[in-house]
Amino acid sequence: MNIYLIRHGRQNSKLCNVDVELSPEGREQADLVGKRLQTYHIDAVYSSQLIRAKETADIINKYLNKPRVIEERIQEANFGAMTGMTNEAIDEKYGDYLAQRSTMTTDMTYPDGENCQMVYERAKAGLDDIVKDSLEKGYENICIVTHGGVLRALVTGIMGAPYKNWLAVGRQIENCSISQLLYD
Repeated sequence: MNIYLIRHGRQNSKLCNVDVELSPEGREQADLVGKRLQTYHIDAVYSSQLIRAKETADIINKYLNKPRVIEERIQEANFGAMTGMTNEAIDEKYGDYLAQRSTMTTDMTYPDGENCQMVYERAKAGLDDIVKDSLEKGYENICIVTHGGVLRALVTGIMGAPYKNWLAVGRQIENCSISQLLYD
Protein backbone atom coordinates (compact mmCIF):
# COMPACT_ATOMS: atom_id res chain seq x y z
CA MET A 1 0.00 0.00 0.00
CA ASN A 2 1.17 3.50 -0.84
CA ILE A 3 0.60 6.09 1.86
CA TYR A 4 0.87 9.68 0.67
CA LEU A 5 1.48 11.99 3.62
CA ILE A 6 0.65 15.60 2.83
CA ARG A 7 1.28 18.64 4.96
CA HIS A 8 -1.73 20.96 4.98
CA GLY A 9 -1.75 24.16 2.93
CA ARG A 10 -0.51 27.48 4.29
CA GLN A 11 -2.70 28.61 7.15
CA ASN A 12 -4.31 31.99 7.69
CA SER A 13 -2.41 32.96 10.88
CA LYS A 14 1.14 33.51 12.05
CA LEU A 15 0.27 32.53 15.60
CA CYS A 16 1.64 29.26 16.95
CA ASN A 17 -0.62 26.27 16.20
CA VAL A 18 -4.01 27.98 16.22
CA ASP A 19 -6.94 26.20 14.60
CA VAL A 20 -7.63 28.41 11.58
CA GLU A 21 -8.62 28.08 7.95
CA LEU A 22 -6.25 28.17 5.00
CA SER A 23 -4.97 31.38 3.49
CA PRO A 24 -5.78 32.06 -0.18
CA GLU A 25 -2.30 30.73 -1.00
CA GLY A 26 -3.01 27.60 1.05
CA ARG A 27 -6.23 26.96 -0.86
CA GLU A 28 -4.30 27.33 -4.12
CA GLN A 29 -1.64 24.88 -2.87
CA ALA A 30 -4.33 22.36 -1.95
CA ASP A 31 -5.97 22.81 -5.33
CA LEU A 32 -2.67 22.12 -7.12
CA VAL A 33 -1.90 19.01 -5.07
CA GLY A 34 -5.46 17.76 -5.63
CA LYS A 35 -4.95 18.03 -9.38
CA ARG A 36 -1.63 16.22 -9.08
CA LEU A 37 -3.09 13.40 -6.99
CA GLN A 38 -5.66 12.58 -9.67
CA THR A 39 -3.05 10.32 -11.28
CA TYR A 40 -2.16 8.52 -8.02
CA HIS A 41 -5.27 6.28 -7.91
CA ILE A 42 -6.13 7.33 -4.35
CA ASP A 43 -8.76 5.15 -2.62
CA ALA A 44 -9.48 7.32 0.45
CA VAL A 45 -8.51 10.67 1.98
CA TYR A 46 -7.78 10.98 5.70
CA SER A 47 -7.02 14.11 7.72
CA SER A 48 -6.75 15.46 11.22
CA GLN A 49 -9.72 17.36 12.59
CA LEU A 50 -7.92 20.72 12.61
CA ILE A 51 -9.47 23.20 10.19
CA ARG A 52 -6.37 23.69 8.01
CA ALA A 53 -5.96 19.92 7.47
CA LYS A 54 -9.69 19.30 6.91
CA GLU A 55 -9.91 22.15 4.42
CA THR A 56 -6.82 20.93 2.55
CA ALA A 57 -8.21 17.38 2.40
CA ASP A 58 -11.62 18.59 1.25
CA ILE A 59 -10.09 20.66 -1.56
CA ILE A 60 -7.95 17.69 -2.61
CA ASN A 61 -10.99 15.43 -2.51
CA LYS A 62 -12.89 17.65 -4.95
CA TYR A 63 -10.59 16.08 -7.57
CA LEU A 64 -10.69 12.55 -6.17
CA ASN A 65 -14.24 12.11 -4.86
CA LYS A 66 -13.19 9.35 -2.46
CA PRO A 67 -14.23 8.43 1.10
CA ARG A 68 -13.19 11.14 3.63
CA VAL A 69 -12.18 10.12 7.15
CA ILE A 70 -11.13 12.22 10.15
CA GLU A 71 -8.43 10.77 12.43
CA GLU A 72 -7.84 12.99 15.48
CA ARG A 73 -4.59 11.31 16.53
CA ILE A 74 -2.76 12.77 13.52
CA GLN A 75 -3.34 16.37 14.64
CA GLU A 76 -0.37 18.70 15.11
CA ALA A 77 1.99 18.44 18.07
CA ASN A 78 0.70 20.10 21.23
CA PHE A 79 2.82 23.23 21.64
CA GLY A 80 1.38 23.72 25.12
CA ALA A 81 1.92 27.18 26.57
CA MET A 82 3.30 28.45 23.25
CA THR A 83 -0.02 27.90 21.45
CA GLY A 84 -1.45 31.15 20.15
CA MET A 85 1.74 33.15 20.67
CA THR A 86 3.70 35.07 18.03
CA ASN A 87 7.25 34.00 17.20
CA GLU A 88 8.52 37.18 18.86
CA ALA A 89 6.62 36.46 22.08
CA ILE A 90 7.85 32.86 22.07
CA ASP A 91 11.45 34.04 21.58
CA GLU A 92 11.09 36.50 24.46
CA LYS A 93 9.37 34.19 26.94
CA TYR A 94 10.96 30.87 25.96
CA GLY A 95 14.36 31.92 24.60
CA ASP A 96 16.30 29.72 27.02
CA TYR A 97 14.08 26.74 26.22
CA LEU A 98 14.53 27.30 22.46
CA ALA A 99 18.31 27.56 22.84
CA GLN A 100 18.46 24.32 24.82
CA ARG A 101 16.09 22.55 22.40
CA SER A 102 18.24 23.57 19.42
CA THR A 103 21.16 21.55 20.82
CA MET A 104 19.10 18.38 20.24
CA THR A 105 20.67 16.67 23.24
CA THR A 106 17.32 15.44 24.54
CA ASP A 107 13.74 15.05 23.29
CA MET A 108 12.40 18.14 25.05
CA THR A 109 8.71 18.55 25.77
CA TYR A 110 7.14 21.85 24.71
CA PRO A 111 6.20 23.76 27.88
CA ASP A 112 2.98 22.03 29.02
CA GLY A 113 2.88 20.22 25.66
CA GLU A 114 4.31 17.20 23.86
CA ASN A 115 7.72 16.00 22.74
CA CYS A 116 8.58 13.95 19.65
CA GLN A 117 8.10 10.57 21.29
CA MET A 118 4.63 11.56 22.52
CA VAL A 119 3.64 12.86 19.08
CA TYR A 120 5.07 9.77 17.38
CA GLU A 121 3.27 7.31 19.65
CA ARG A 122 -0.05 9.13 19.25
CA ALA A 123 0.24 9.64 15.48
CA LYS A 124 1.63 6.13 14.87
CA ALA A 125 -1.36 4.60 16.66
CA GLY A 126 -3.62 6.64 14.37
CA LEU A 127 -1.59 5.64 11.31
CA ASP A 128 -1.74 1.97 12.33
CA ASP A 129 -5.54 2.14 12.55
CA ILE A 130 -5.75 3.94 9.20
CA VAL A 131 -3.62 1.21 7.62
CA LYS A 132 -5.67 -1.56 9.24
CA ASP A 133 -8.94 0.02 8.03
CA SER A 134 -7.51 0.60 4.56
CA LEU A 135 -6.26 -2.98 4.21
CA GLU A 136 -9.64 -4.34 5.33
CA LYS A 137 -11.28 -2.26 2.59
CA GLY A 138 -8.74 -3.32 -0.04
CA TYR A 139 -7.27 0.15 -0.52
CA GLU A 140 -3.93 0.32 -2.29
CA ASN A 141 -3.29 4.09 -2.22
CA ILE A 142 -4.33 6.47 0.54
CA CYS A 143 -3.79 10.15 1.17
CA ILE A 144 -3.29 11.47 4.71
CA VAL A 145 -3.34 15.24 5.28
CA THR A 146 -1.57 16.11 8.50
CA HIS A 147 0.91 18.60 9.98
CA GLY A 148 4.63 19.37 9.88
CA GLY A 149 5.33 18.25 13.44
CA VAL A 150 3.47 14.99 12.90
CA LEU A 151 5.33 14.32 9.65
CA ARG A 152 8.70 14.91 11.35
CA ALA A 153 7.73 12.70 14.31
CA LEU A 154 6.46 9.88 12.09
CA VAL A 155 9.53 9.90 9.86
CA THR A 156 11.84 10.05 12.89
CA GLY A 157 10.10 7.14 14.61
CA ILE A 158 9.69 5.00 11.51
CA MET A 159 13.39 5.42 10.65
CA GLY A 160 14.34 4.55 14.21
CA ALA A 161 16.23 7.83 14.60
CA PRO A 162 16.67 9.29 18.08
CA TYR A 163 13.61 11.34 19.01
CA LYS A 164 15.88 14.21 20.10
CA ASN A 165 16.78 14.76 16.42
CA TRP A 166 13.23 15.24 15.13
CA LEU A 167 13.70 18.93 14.39
CA ALA A 168 16.44 18.03 11.89
CA VAL A 169 14.24 15.50 10.07
CA GLY A 170 12.45 17.06 7.14
CA ARG A 171 13.47 20.49 8.39
CA GLN A 172 11.74 22.24 5.51
CA ILE A 173 8.63 20.18 4.92
CA GLU A 174 6.72 22.57 2.69
CA ASN A 175 2.98 23.13 2.74
CA CYS A 176 1.20 20.62 0.51
CA SER A 177 4.37 18.60 -0.03
CA ILE A 178 3.87 14.89 -0.64
CA SER A 179 5.90 12.28 1.29
CA GLN A 180 5.38 8.70 0.20
CA LEU A 181 5.54 5.68 2.52
CA LEU A 182 5.35 2.17 1.15
CA TYR A 183 3.58 -0.10 3.62
CA ASP A 184 4.60 -3.72 3.13
